[in-house]
Amino acid sequence: MSRPARTLFPRTERQAEALGERLKAARLRRRMSEAEMAARVLVSRPTLRRLEAGDLSVSMAVLARVLEVLTLDADLDRIAEADDLGHRLVDARTRRPHRSAAASLADAL
Repeated sequence: MSRPARTLFPRTERQAEALGERLKAARLRRRMSEAEMAARVLVSRPTLRRLEAGDLSVSMAVLARVLEVLTLDADLDRIAEADDLGHRLVDARTRRPHRSAAASLADAL
């Protein structure tokens, strides 16, 4: 039984395809065949082809193993590393200390 297809936003789809192309290029620069990479990653060749085509239904575990075989696994640490928006949202939600009514009255005088 196959999984239901999930629609991606066009930008996400392009990013996934670009990632797959970069992974394939890295494999080819190392003169590694599909069969050799698949064997080292412990997946089938069709699964490797799907990853290199940008298919996001391939598991993160497979992606992590491919990056490890390519010695690019340090790149995993950079995913979502700089979350500036998230930090700004937390800062905006952080309550500022309320001034007491007595302090406000004292300032008014």
